[in-house]
Amino acid sequence: MKILKFGGSSIADLERIKNVLSIVKGSSQKDDIAVVFSAFGGITEDLLKCAELAKQNDPDYQPLLLSMEKRHLQLVKNLITVQKQSAVLTYVKIRFNELEDLYHGIYLIKEFSPRTSDYVVSFGERISAFIMAEALKENGLNTHFVDARDVIRTNDRFGNAKVVFPTTNQLIYDYYSKKKGLSVITGFIASTDKGETTTLGRSGSDYTAAIFAAALKADVLEIWTDVSGVMTADPKLVYSAITIPQLSYSEAMELSHFGAKVVFPATMQPAMKRKVPIYIKNTFKPEDEGTLICETSETNKLIKGISSLSHISLLNVQGSGLVEVVGVSSRVFGALAQSLINVVLISQASSEHSICIAIKSEDAEVAREVLEKEFHYEILAGEMDKVQIMPNMAVIAAVGENMKHYPGASGRLFQALGRNNINVSAIAQGSSELNISAVIKQSDLQKGLNALHEAFFLSDNKVLHVFLVGVGLIGKTLIKMIQSQLNKLQEEYMLDIKIHGLANSRFMAFDEDGFDLTTVPVPSEKDLPMNLPVFLNTMNSMNFSNSVLVDCTASQEVADTYERVLESKVAIVTPNKKANSGSLEKYKSLKKLSGQRNIKFLYETNVAAGLPVINTLQDLILSGDKVLKIEGVLSGSMNYIFSELSKGIPFSKVVAQAKEKGYTEPDPRDDLSGMDVARKILILGREAEQELHFEDVSVQSMVPEDCAHIESVEEFLEKLASHDGHFTQLLAEADKKKEKLRFMAVLENGKATVGLKSVGSNHPFYSLVGSDNMILFTTERYHEFPMIIRGPGAGADVTAAGVFADIIRLGNYSR
Repeated sequence: MKILKFGGSSIADLERIKNVLSIVKGSSQKDDIAVVFSAFGGITEDLLKCAELAKQNDPDYQPLLLSMEKRHLQLVKNLITVQKQSAVLTYVKIRFNELEDLYHGIYLIKEFSPRTSDYVVSFGERISAFIMAEALKENGLNTHFVDARDVIRTNDRFGNAKVVFPTTNQLIYDYYSKKKGLSVITGFIASTDKGETTTLGRSGSDYTAAIFAAALKADVLEIWTDVSGVMTADPKLVYSAITIPQLSYSEAMELSHFGAKVVFPATMQPAMKRKVPIYIKNTFKPEDEGTLICETSETNKLIKGISSLSHISLLNVQGSGLVEVVGVSSRVFGALAQSLINVVLISQASSEHSICIAIKSEDAEVAREVLEKEFHYEILAGEMDKVQIMPNMAVIAAVGENMKHYPGASGRLFQALGRNNINVSAIAQGSSELNISAVIKQSDLQKGLNALHEAFFLSDNKVLHVFLVGVGLIGKTLIKMIQSQLNKLQEEYMLDIKIHGLANSRFMAFDEDGFDLTTVPVPSEKDLPMNLPVFLNTMNSMNFSNSVLVDCTASQEVADTYERVLESKVAIVTPNKKANSGSLEKYKSLKKLSGQRNIKFLYETNVAAGLPVINTLQDLILSGDKVLKIEGVLSGSMNYIFSELSKGIPFSKVVAQAKEKGYTEPDPRDDLSGMDVARKILILGREAEQELHFEDVSVQSMVPEDCAHIESVEEFLEKLASHDGHFTQLLAEADKKKEKLRFMAVLENGKATVGLKSVGSNHPFYSLVGSDNMILFTTERYHEFPMIIRGPGAGADVTAAGVFADIIRLGNYSR
């Protein structure tokens, strides 16, 4: 025999009800079945709301009651043929007349007791199950309506009654030994031996189904709900959560205790005793396999699921006077039990100096008062500290029976949390090794769940969650590169990259599941107006593990947020030089924060686009080398300009060509001023552990004084033509000495100069052409022959490639 149970979400409207009728009919053709129904979706809440309004002497309960009645009557008319409607409509009308009398009584006496509450909410299941029984008859099935109050006996603890199983099992057995056909059973409700209506508490309809399944020794119990089984994690918090194919009863119990809402412990208890397998199935995707819960788990996964409890507070009971004192734990938990405070988690060190207790936050203050009263004299004597409360915490739990067979589960768990800079405040693990629990900050919960899910279920793949500010030429090129290489990264390097946020100077857009990289939209009027604080808040609220802010702007405003971003435990990848070339204190602060938080701040493209300059310099310093001198042609645009100048083209025309090719900024004066090169040599100096300030850099601008303040770029280029002769003369003087002009930076003895120089044929810069950059490192090791790095140093492609390389590097760091 098979028992099927359908919850309120499965029968919330006509379309869903027809789907359920189809499922039941199909199942009845294969097996002998019984079906348990909850109230129609939302009805239980409305019944209670009506009662509360009546209790408050508010006549608004009447239209709500009328609305419920109309809803049920309409369903009857839609499901039952006209010839057979009369009896069903009469049944529904009588029940609502009874309800009307009940609410009127509540309205008059302004009282709504637990006993009355149970009777009121029983109408939901009684009416829904009766209608569903008649609807199944319409579909050709021989059904009969079963009011569970006739066969399930409980005590009189109204609101959460306890089942008297010997009596209940016998009544169910006796009923089914006489009654044939498909029984349609009311969920959630029962009665005392005096005939008083009771309810079975949370997930009561599931519990009803389990009671019948156990009593009838059913072959299987199917719980039909709105998800395809028990998930590896809460899909609202973990985007990559998947269905668990099979769980043991013990694993399911642990997951349900720690927040998994699909199945509850009470549901499983009767089934566990009789070893009845439980299937969790999706009403809306009946073809999905769902989750099987049975005596043993046959899959080889180390961890079956990750669950959590929110809104937890951690109480710390500690003091030197607690060491080796017998009965302390008994007093702690006894005092809490007397105040009906449930303990979620316990952690105690072997020193017995302290006991950590996790409880619901709503009980925290009462718990503190209770414990400080219990240990009043110990606190006065200084043997025990006052009870400390750590609020805004959450419990995260990894569950799986196979942990006891394989070492390293706890190591992987804490390593995953540690890599994402999630601090653990308390730990608990039973000797059965079925569950490892950790208390973390509530704000870290989503990140922690995703980190653990990736570690245990996607352990071969690392996922980076990108938030991109700056969707200009570099940003667009970067997106194309990621899209073109994504399959290779996933298949060969086990790295996945998802872009969740995009922003330009005017608009921003978000996608929690990640944008489709083949059709990534540029943020526009249909999206949100750009607001940097809101962008960062949204990024933080998504709270992904391995998040990274990619800043492809030249914005000081964005650079000023880097400390906040790192504090939020989000990595940064950027070609934006503003942060590292600002004040020395700011530079040091960012480096220190990155180190302390173990959050990567990568900026290889600050100096020479995609050339490996920063990393090379950092490796030299890390290996103990000392930089004596740095020389660099650090501007691809400036090198292009002076390379082309040697071909006899006037200076102003070369500058215009460089602008057209995209080598310069929109206003070429930003390049000609030398400030960009100054920032780059400043950054290199700081990376070489020299305490450089911007005033230590001497800059020779290539912008004539009378061209500096012209507003229009076109007018500037016209005016620049009047200075072509000056640059032609400089070129002639260099040619006369058989040298070439190079706009270069030199750092030596703590001072840096930036400007135009001529170099001879024996200098490495002499051979430079086009937009290439070249950097020379003269160090204690590379003294006679400097280390040379050369390559393209300008252009969206090479810059985007450098940013992309940093993102991939970040993925390797995160492993």
